[in-house]
Amino acid sequence: MTDSSRQLAEQLQQHFGERLHAIVDSIGEVTIEVAPDDLIEVATALRDDAKFAFEMLMDVCGVDYANHGRDEWATDETSSSGFSRGVEAATAGRLQAVTEDLVVEKPRSAKRFAAVYQLLSICNNRRLRLKVFAPDDDLPVIPSVIEIWNSANWYEREAFDLYGILFEGHPDLRRLLTDYGFVGHPFRKDFPLSGNVEVIYDSEKKRVVYQPVSIEPRVLVPKVIRPGSVEAVDLTQPVEEPEEAGEQAE
Repeated sequence: MTDSSRQLAEQLQQHFGERLHAIVDSIGEVTIEVAPDDLIEVATALRDDAKFAFEMLMDVCGVDYANHGRDEWATDETSSSGFSRGVEAATAGRLQAVTEDLVVEKPRSAKRFAAVYQLLSICNNRRLRLKVFAPDDDLPVIPSVIEIWNSANWYEREAFDLYGILFEGHPDLRRLLTDYGFVGHPFRKDFPLSGNVEVIYDSEKKRVVYQPVSIEPRVLVPKVIRPGSVEAVDLTQPVEEPEEAGEQAE
């Protein structure tokens, strides 16, 4: 927390009041969270009000909070010596074919998908992070801010392509990074690591075709060296030379 970030946090709290669902001032960076219904009004005020003057939108990124705060790796006790085996399927990142007998259905978080806006005020030399959660996990919809910051055009298309977040009011919401006919959204936590389809050249059809992915599903587990599994070697002692064949025969 710095004097500048503390002042900005206080100004935001006084100006927007209950419309702020959360406000965090940490390591000199301020983050606020608003509801989708309040996004346009709040964003307009952040741009036009002189005490904020966030005239530049630097980035918009999507976030998938599925399994947020849960992990299948025991990191507290093993991070200094290695990784845990991670055999319990506690997250959505594993392939269904591998973990269909292991996965236990758990209630999802009420807020899974969010759009995060990075704002910059040149005249006030300030930055602000604005976060908005989509109310529906199955059909995440958030209002587009393209009429407020025109730079949101490609940023929102990227978040739509990678996370499947729909930005209502965007004039041309199409995929930006993935190929034509791509299935799914690759940055979602439940997207299979090997994908859904693969592209090959069919020598009979003389063209490129799509087909179901042929990669065998597997889960990569880091190798762990456990105590007692490897014989210790004292590198400070000289290495003994092996005996000659003649000496061994005697």
